[in-house]
Formats: sequence, C-alpha cells, structure tokens
Amino acid sequence: MLPVIHRVRTAADFARTVRSGARSGRRNVVLYGFRTSESSPSRVGFIVGKNVGNAVTRNVVKRRLRHASAEWVTLHPSGFDVVVRALPAAAEADWGTLQDDFTACSTAVARKLERREKSEKEGGVS
Repeated sequence: MLPVIHRVRTAADFARTVRSGARSGRRNVVLYGFRTSESSPSRVGFIVGKNVGNAVTRNVVKRRLRHASAEWVTLHPSGFDVVVRALPAAAEADWGTLQDDFTACSTAVARKLERREKSEKEGGVS
C-alpha cells in the first residue's frame, strides 16, 4: 500500500510534474519525474484514463502500479515527484510486465534528471 504522504494529490502538482519533468515511456506506461527538495518525501500520482478500459480494469491497473511504486518509494524516500500514465496496453499486461516497465521508466527518468541537473550546474541550458 502507498501511504497518503507519498501520493501526488493536487492538479497543480500533477501539472508541474508532467509539464516540467523528465519523461520516459514504454509499451504500457509513460512516467514523468520531477526533482523536488531532498527534505520533501517522494510522491507518486497515477493517470489511468477511460481508454485503458472499464472501471474494474482501470482499478486493477492502478492497484498494480501502486504496488510497483510502493517498492520504488522505499528505494527513493525523498526528493522526487513521479506521475505514471497508464496506456491502453496496460489493461492486458500482466503484473511482471507492468513492474518491469515501471522500473525501466523510473531508471530512465532518473538518468535524465541527473543529466539535466549536471548541465544546469555547469551553466548549460537544458
């Protein structure tokens, strides 16, 4: 289970993360990441639209992604906001595939954020 303190809740936080963050996508999910202060807890939000399926299917996908993100939050307890957008293919994906896609996307986003921070420290424009 993902505690409330680790969830992105407001529309402003979702918008900031999606618009200003790094992005990585796979067949089943697109993950957006935004670096926050080290003192704030890492948070995860989910976007699972009606194109994924009916309400039951969307909730199954959300539960699976929430479980994968709970494991991720234990590894990264502070400093990140992440928004996970489920794509229609996620409805047919099994648990292992969703977890692999989430892990691959989170690794790619972390690399992109590190490169962005490095270029900003060096005075470059990203």
